[in-house]
Amino acid sequence: EIGRNLTDYEFPWEFLRSLEFALFRTYAVPSIGGLLDRTGEFAADTQRRYDDTALLLYSMWRRETPDESDVAPPDADAADQLNFIHGHYRISNDDFRYTLATFVVMPVRWIRAWGWRRLSVLEIDAWTNLMRDMGEAMHIADIPDTFDEFSALLDAYEAEHFAYDPANARVAAATVDLFVSWYPKPLQRLVRLGLPPVITEPVS
Repeated sequence: EIGRNLTDYEFPWEFLRSLEFALFRTYAVPSIGGLLDRTGEFAADTQRRYDDTALLLYSMWRRETPDESDVAPPDADAADQLNFIHGHYRISNDDFRYTLATFVVMPVRWIRAWGWRRLSVLEIDAWTNLMRDMGEAMHIADIPDTFDEFSALLDAYEAEHFAYDPANARVAAATVDLFVSWYPKPLQRLVRLGLPPVITEPVS
């Protein structure tokens, strides 16, 4: 319920943007960016790949409960579909855990920097637990327990694994082109120039 309130009412724009840039961060890990580049999905149909990812993830998070006393698990159909898609590729548990950490940490950091208020401890804990549920539904092992543990994992993984690679750059360029395409042509140059400060230094 707290997660739905945050994503639907309190911070809908902020969560959507922060999760876009959370995924963007993963491209800077060569094993992740390289795989995405090899599939050809981002080059062939970036908008469809973006839409499919958003629909599956939001389907998992915005689950409905039979009544207010029950806690529904992540949507099983969406989890099965994600697991089916990922099952076609060799993806390490460490890369899965890092990607999950970006979903936990980046919305909180984004809202701290850009939101109209900060999230409460209760809201951060609820969001963390919601993401942990998703990770368990995807059979990710050794999932951190707390937001601080996720934050430490994210920072350590980026410090060790972030590196430039032409494949990363191609996936990132296709995604930037997609972001820019959502705006009227007179604004597109300004949007492109404004992206690097928002993406943050380790990635940009």
